[in-house]
This record gives sequence, C-alpha cells and structure tokens, in this order.
Amino acid sequence: MRVDDFDFDLPRQLIADRPAEPRDAARLLEVEAGGLMTGPELTDWHVRDLPGLLKAGDVLVVNDTRVIPARLRGKRGLAGVEIMLHQPVDAGRWRAFARPAKKLSPGDTIVFAEDFTATVIAKGEGGDVEIAFNDPAALADQLQRHGEIPLPPYIDRPDGPDARDLDDYQTMFAAHDGAVAAPTAGLHFTPALLDALTARGVETVRLTLHVGAGTFLPVKSETVEEHVMHAERGVLTAEAAARINAARAAGGRVVAVGTTSLRLLESAAGEDGAVHPFTGSTAIFITPGHRFRVVDLLVTNFHLPRSTLFMLVCAFAGTEWMKQAYAHAIATGYRFYSYGDTSLLHRQTAP
Repeated sequence: MRVDDFDFDLPRQLIADRPAEPRDAARLLEVEAGGLMTGPELTDWHVRDLPGLLKAGDVLVVNDTRVIPARLRGKRGLAGVEIMLHQPVDAGRWRAFARPAKKLSPGDTIVFAEDFTATVIAKGEGGDVEIAFNDPAALADQLQRHGEIPLPPYIDRPDGPDARDLDDYQTMFAAHDGAVAAPTAGLHFTPALLDALTARGVETVRLTLHVGAGTFLPVKSETVEEHVMHAERGVLTAEAAARINAARAAGGRVVAVGTTSLRLLESAAGEDGAVHPFTGSTAIFITPGHRFRVVDLLVTNFHLPRSTLFMLVCAFAGTEWMKQAYAHAIATGYRFYSYGDTSLLHRQTAP
C-alpha cells in the first residue's frame, strides 16, 4: 500500500488549539455500515450523547496513562538543545528525540539546570539518541521542575504550554506516569458523562499504554510496509482481562476509547478473541487488512493525513468510508487532532 493513499487536504483553521468546554460538549461523528452505493451512515452527535449510543452490557475500555513533562530544553556548551523523551531504557536512561541532533556525540553532556544533566550514550537514526541522567533517583522530581508537557507541534504555543494545558492535556482517568502524549479520545470524558454511562449499564475498564513520542512522527516512507513503529509500554491486568472477557461472553460489545486502548487490546488478544493479561511493549502496526479480534466500536479523534492513526481507522471502518467520513467532518466544521472533536466508529467490512 502507498502512503499517498491515506492523504487528504485539511484546512489549517480546523486544527483545534483548545478543547471544547465542557469536554463532553465536543462533537461526535458516528460512522456505521452503509450500502455500496450509498456509502457509510454518518450521524452528527455530541460526546454527551454517547450513553444513548451504547447498550447495557457494553464495556468501555479507557487508557489511564498520565502524561509526564517529557520535553526538556538544555545546552551542550553554548548551543541550545531540545530533548523529547519517548521510551525508558533503564533507571535514569531514556531514548529521546534531540533537536538539533547532528552536533551531538556519545559522551556529550547536556545541561538542563545546575543540578540536572544528562550524558549522550548513543545515537540512532532520525534524531534518536539514548541519554543517561545524572541522578536517576531524582529524575521524576527534576522533570516536574524543569520539563514541559509535550504538546503536539500542531498546537500553536510559541511560548510553550500554558497553565491551562497542564489540566487540558490530561484525561480524567490519568493515574500512571509514563506517557509523552495524551490518549486524546479520553480527553472528552467527564465525571458526569461517566455517571451517565454507568447508569446506562456500561461498564468501564482501565488499561495502561504509555503513549510514545513516535505518535508525532510523520510516515516518511513511500509505502506503508516500509514504516517502522516505535514500541510503547503497556499493562492489561488479569482482572481487567477477565472483566472484558466476561462482558463479551454475555453479549456485550467492547468499546475502545482511543487508538491506544485498541492497540493494546489487539496486542493482548488470542486467536479466539479472548483477552489475556499483558505486561510489556507493543509495536503493533494496524493497517487495512488487519483482522480485529476484540474491539467492536472505537471512540477516536480525527487524525493527521498520512499518519499511522488514520491508517488504523481505515483498517477498522473501511478506507473509502473513512475518507467519506473525513470529508463530511471537514465540510461541516469538525475540529481536528488532539484538542478537537471525536468520532464513534463501528467495526465493519467496508470499501
């Protein structure tokens, strides 16, 4: 498959700089199976309508990762260096994207503050470096003091994230530190919405997938098959797996909140669709042709053209039908990306 097949034009003014207020006031586009001649069935809702779109017995699976202040600004000598952490290696050691990286060499010291430094251990491709911090035990505290919440590059903040972003860029489920990007579908949920879902008879189950900075990276290859995904760490407990399996056995549908939840569920699923406990890393790359084993519905924001996430939603709901859904979203003014609106996709075999 060619990456060009997943391209589309998006007007810059549709990229959201702030989330809707309240969060569940965001728009929601439901995409259901349609006919070959008519295309998908598209219905405009709001996130607060979600309880009415789900059924008693359905299970909502959310990602409870918490975004850490993973962007650091330091100096190598007199030269400024920006570091974006994306994957822990060991205590105090991380893989990161450095900018500019070409002047960094193994052994170089990057100074972030008087008592906060890191040494370059190795260099990889595309600005990837491995660094070791000087005081692993103090790293979490140092990140809180000197790091920034790593907003995506398409959110316009010339001076970096502001005080409002510290709250806006965390979901209500955030509990376990480790993500360097938010699981953005979860940003739409509020306590009131969760209460309404519970009253509807929809169970909520949590898993953890620490979203990596690779989610920001464009696909630079000409073909989909050439692209290499970055691994991300995840945990699905035995209790969570059992609750999901019980809901499925009783006829409930699995509703993944976000592509991160979906990717971990599909990584943890057996051939028969049963979900097993999972602890480790996954680099699963879901593209059209993937056989989904677990997830029946997907709540997900509107993604970048040519991105692995747009490829994933095309795999889930059909490439041509997702192109029609995105054309509808653009024509009717839906807001895109992390702080934007969202969709409810039904899994289907589609054009």
